[in-house]
Amino acid sequence: MFNKICVLIIFILFSTVSAFSAGGEQSDGGSEGSISKYDKGHKLVLSGKYWEKKAEKFFKKGNTTKAEKNLAKAEKKYKKAFKLFLESNKEKPKNADTLNYLGFTSRKLGNFTEAERYYLSGLKIKPNHTRINQYLGELYLNTNRKDKAIQQLTILENCNCKEYDQLKEIIDGKRTSKY
Repeated sequence: MFNKICVLIIFILFSTVSAFSAGGEQSDGGSEGSISKYDKGHKLVLSGKYWEKKAEKFFKKGNTTKAEKNLAKAEKKYKKAFKLFLESNKEKPKNADTLNYLGFTSRKLGNFTEAERYYLSGLKIKPNHTRINQYLGELYLNTNRKDKAIQQLTILENCNCKEYDQLKEIIDGKRTSKY
């Protein structure tokens, strides 16, 4: 009996912790395309975010003496994250956050056309999604379309958010964007 109670408490704790560990702009529980913290789609997003963060660490180390090795590790982890986000998107389609994650990992993998498609799909669902607008602007800069990046900046102009500041710094050349 005691073992069953312990297992139940651990399960409840794990469910609570995993539900609140994801960042981003999760939709509220009542809107179309929202991800409930209890469904498979949410758990897949959490797993994908874990691998995305692992990949980012190696990607940032890419310019060190072990550059090739670190970039190869980052690519492997981005691919793993992308696969999880794709599976989450199949479970719960029409979620702007998941489409943002798919766009981000696609962009990091150098699949710019695919990334743009995901970002634009996310904006059809949630036009004022700050991260998607920022990342789409960065993608436009990476693909030599500064005029379109400036359009994305204009969309963010009144949001009073860090995404506006970050994209502006990149456009102004004060900061770089790697893919």
